[in-house]
Amino acid sequence: MGLYIEAHIRADLDELWARTQDPARHQRWDLRFTEIDHLPRAVGEPQRFRYATRVLPFLTIAGTGVSVGEKERPDGTRTSALRFASPHPLSLLAEGSGYWRYIPVGDGVRFLTGYDYRPRWGAFGVLADRLVLRPLMGWATAWSFDRLRLWLERGITPERARWNWLAELAGRALTVAGCAAGLCRGPVLGALSPAVAFLVPLLLVVALSLALLAAPLATTPAARRCLRAPSAKVTAPRVLHTLEKQS
Repeated sequence: MGLYIEAHIRADLDELWARTQDPARHQRWDLRFTEIDHLPRAVGEPQRFRYATRVLPFLTIAGTGVSVGEKERPDGTRTSALRFASPHPLSLLAEGSGYWRYIPVGDGVRFLTGYDYRPRWGAFGVLADRLVLRPLMGWATAWSFDRLRLWLERGITPERARWNWLAELAGRALTVAGCAAGLCRGPVLGALSPAVAFLVPLLLVVALSLALLAAPLATTPAARRCLRAPSAKVTAPRVLHTLEKQS
């Protein structure tokens, strides 16, 4: 089953196009890539590119792809389609394809993607993809789309958004740890007055619930703000079928 992510971005269509089509800006907001570079091409040919993802400090997995964009369509929408592949033996993702659609609406743009890929490593790879990689890729795509939205709507740079997310994550983790430690100190609470001994655990439970369930801050990117399934049947753009498969 392919992945689908959609974000409603209140921004100018041309600016959204620029920040998604320019490799230098694309790699700033997309968590899935560490580097994206356009490769030389002849006039009239689809754009070829190289991408790389740093999985560990000492391990970077790279691949290549080809893309084509439709900036002027009769219905006012725009489309970008691509095929990609990684020959790296440690890359679970072998090859795949996908597209972006830019659909102007009254107060912005519906920016959506659909993509799928073939895992390697046989039956083990299929299982690892289903349990780990595919959920992770879906989350990373949605988180990145919201990070892009914050950049366009609020002027929060991708770098600042990442620090906001890490700071909030750390704050929630410390709150959870502190509340858990407090709830485990039963004997200490017994030395307090009955009213206080009852109130303190209640406050700790409330704080713990907020840390785990409260919505992310408005300045923090969050995957939950994006749609993860289409509201109607969607099909890949026809231009995708004009691209050659990568290997």
